[in-house]
Amino acid sequence: MEVQETRVQTDRVLTIPNILSMARLVGVPVFLWLILWPEFGGPNRDLWALFVLAASGVSDYLDGKLARRWNQISSLGRILDPAADRLYILSTLVGLTWREILPLWLTITLLARELLLLVMVWILDRHGYAPPQVNFLGKAATFNLMYAFPLLLLSDGSGWVSSLAAIFGWAFAGWGTALYWWAGILYVVQVRRLIRADTDTTD
Repeated sequence: MEVQETRVQTDRVLTIPNILSMARLVGVPVFLWLILWPEFGGPNRDLWALFVLAASGVSDYLDGKLARRWNQISSLGRILDPAADRLYILSTLVGLTWREILPLWLTITLLARELLLLVMVWILDRHGYAPPQVNFLGKAATFNLMYAFPLLLLSDGSGWVSSLAAIFGWAFAGWGTALYWWAGILYVVQVRRLIRADTDTTD
């Protein structure tokens, strides 16, 4: 179901929600560097990587909440927020797959969905449409994956904490992957309807 937004959008750039989204984007290379450092002979900084990932999740919640509460929904924010989500997912997939915490098949499954959405955005752009707003299902999928990834990173160890993290991490990963593809299929259906309506009006 598409999230309906009735508030007026602004063209302002320096809003608090946008600054939070920009900070999330800056954190992406920091997170990737922390998670891959042990692979290049550096010390293990998984706890710091978990902190960056957790801070990203909090800011993801806050930027949308504050944008709606303070009427600071902006055109830039509609781009920055999903871009930050996707870059964190991509960087986490790269890092966890490189360290063999995530299986390659799961990474390919999630990346294939991203490729599908890129094709849909390209089709919309060719017909003069902006990308649709992020739907609730897509946000739910992202939240599940953002819970799954730190738990799976925490599972890369020994002891009962790691075992418990693996159980919950894989549960969130399963739900997140299923919802991610469900949201992607709904996106394709929405794009198809838009293009069909556009074709009907030009006939």
